[in-house]
Amino acid sequence: MDSLTQIVLGAAVGEAVLGRKVGNKAMLFGAIAGTIPDLDVLTRYIMDTVTATEWHRGFSHSIFFSILFAPVFGWLVWKLNSKEDASWKDWSWLMFWGLFTHPVLDAFTTWGTQLFWPFKTRLAFQSVFVIDPLYTVPFIILLILAFFQKRTSLKRARFIKLGLLISSSYLLLTVVLKGIAFGKFEKALEVQGIAYNQMNTRPAPLNTILWMANIETEEAYLMGDYSFFDSKSIAFKSYPKNHELLGSLKSHDKIKRLIQITEGWYTISEKNGQLYFNDLRFGLISMDKTDTQFAFSYKLVPNGEDLIVEDMPKFKQDAKRLMASLWLRIWGN
Repeated sequence: MDSLTQIVLGAAVGEAVLGRKVGNKAMLFGAIAGTIPDLDVLTRYIMDTVTATEWHRGFSHSIFFSILFAPVFGWLVWKLNSKEDASWKDWSWLMFWGLFTHPVLDAFTTWGTQLFWPFKTRLAFQSVFVIDPLYTVPFIILLILAFFQKRTSLKRARFIKLGLLISSSYLLLTVVLKGIAFGKFEKALEVQGIAYNQMNTRPAPLNTILWMANIETEEAYLMGDYSFFDSKSIAFKSYPKNHELLGSLKSHDKIKRLIQITEGWYTISEKNGQLYFNDLRFGLISMDKTDTQFAFSYKLVPNGEDLIVEDMPKFKQDAKRLMASLWLRIWGN
């Protein structure tokens, strides 16, 4: 999830664990703990694109990391707050829950997380977008209300409990909505007589009303979208796999790793003699089905025996274009 959401969750968890003893400091250090796992993004400045992508939501988002570093960070915080009525164990417990709830929340997103690192299985329920106001806004309001209460106030504890209850219930609701949307896509494929190998679904940006689907057939991938306000049948757009365009590059180590990262959901496109590796899991850069630019695309540049993989940049105008069309599409086709 986005940084603000993780800060809010970490602060709420910190308050729930240690708020009565240390007051707002529990929120502060809970928020810090909730952001630590995402420091893995710094690897993009020191590692190649493929390695940095592999590391993202890997080791730092694992149970192992939480258990290993909670007492380390807990000791540091304890030393900084030696006058507070909280022990090293107390602070370590706070840091553990701040570190651990971060990847648990990320597991509901499309990218998912390697919660059980060093095992490479990526846990991804794909039921919530990385930024979801319905999850974050009520939570942050209740957190702010709690912040201005005395540490021993019953209202303070109730606000935090309510925030955790509402946010957790919403996450469970998104799983139910995903199941309903999956059924709608499945029925549409059956009605249209489309045979397929596998399908995955995910919410469109910023909401859980509009859902997207990737469907694998023998020669191509189909993409479609469904809103709970739709009145017309679901339309699917076909995108050729073009895996053969890789040629000998398919045996290259970086390509094998990219395929593993995308779990096989990828296409290859060629523009002006240049090859691009497209990650299908996050769809197109816009709601326009005639668009061929994917949200996550990698330029493949052979360099002797090596292969340079460049992450294609994203631009503000693309986001603005997506938001405008997204708002219209949510309300039905």
